[in-house]
Amino acid sequence: MTDETKFPPEKNFPAGYVLPKVWSADTETGGAFASINRPIAGPTHEKVLPVGKHPLQLYSLGTPNGVKVTIMLEELLAAGHSGAEYDAWLIKIGDGDQFGSGFVDVNPNSKIPALMDHAPKDGGAPVRVFESASILVYLAEKFGAFLPTELRARTETLNWLFWQMGSAPFLGGGFGHFYAYAPMKIEYAINRYAMEVKRQIDVLDRHLADNEYMAGAEYTIADMAIWPWYGRLAANSSYEDAGSFLSVEEYDNVQRWTKLINERPAAQRGSMVNKTSGEPSKQLHERHDALDFETKTQDKLGGA
Repeated sequence: MTDETKFPPEKNFPAGYVLPKVWSADTETGGAFASINRPIAGPTHEKVLPVGKHPLQLYSLGTPNGVKVTIMLEELLAAGHSGAEYDAWLIKIGDGDQFGSGFVDVNPNSKIPALMDHAPKDGGAPVRVFESASILVYLAEKFGAFLPTELRARTETLNWLFWQMGSAPFLGGGFGHFYAYAPMKIEYAINRYAMEVKRQIDVLDRHLADNEYMAGAEYTIADMAIWPWYGRLAANSSYEDAGSFLSVEEYDNVQRWTKLINERPAAQRGSMVNKTSGEPSKQLHERHDALDFETKTQDKLGGA
C-alpha cells in the first residue's frame, strides 16, 4: 500500500497536503511562535547579559518552566537560606532574547530558564546551569534543602521530577499548542494530546490519593516542578479555559494538592517573578530584592 493509498491527499489536513520527500521550514503557517522558531541553534545577535548584585543570576520568563525555579529560590529564602538571594532578569522570548550571544553562552539550547552561579560551592569559576530540573537539583544540593538525602525519598523525588520533564511536553508543546496556539484547529491532534494529558492527570490523582506531596509527606523540588504545569491546569488557568475542556474538577486529589501549594507564600511570590501577563499586581517583571514584591509590581509602576 502506497502513502497516497493510505493517506489520500484529499483526506489530509489541510486538504491536498502531500508529505514532501525532504522537509523544509514553513514560515507562513507556523502558528503563534513562527517568528521565533527555527531549525538551527546558535545566537542571532550579540547581546551581553546583565549581572546584578547577587551571586545567583537568573535569566528567565514567568512560564511554568521559569516559575519552577523562582518558586525554589523563594522557598529557599523563606527557609532561611540567605545565600539564595538572586537577581531575576526578564528574557522576552517573543522578542528573541534567548538568541542573544550572552544567553546562548549560558544555555546553548536557547530556552529559559538559565542560571549563573557566581559563588559555587567549590569556590571556583562561575557555573552555568540550564534545564529547569538541573537547576532545581543544583540549588537543592547547594543549599541542602527540598531534596531528601534518604535513599528512597530522594529516589521518589527524582522519579517525579523527571516524570514531569518527560510528561510536560505533551501538555505544553502538544495539547497546549494545538488547543490554543496552532493556526488551525486539528481534531486529530487535539484529541491525541487531550487523551494523553487526561491520562497524566489521572496518574497524578491516583498517586496523590495516598501521598500528601509528590514524594510523600515532604514538600520537595518534585512539587515545585509539577505544580506550575499541572496545578495551573487544575486551577483552570491554562490555555483559554483548558481546565473546563479537560474536566479537571473531577480530579479531587490533584485539586487538594494544587490548593495546598497555592497557599504557600513562597509559591505565590515565585509565581509573580518574570511574569508579564495577567493581573498587574501579580506581575514582577524583574526581581532584584525581596522588597520588589511590595514596590515594583506592575500595578505600582503603572504598567499592564
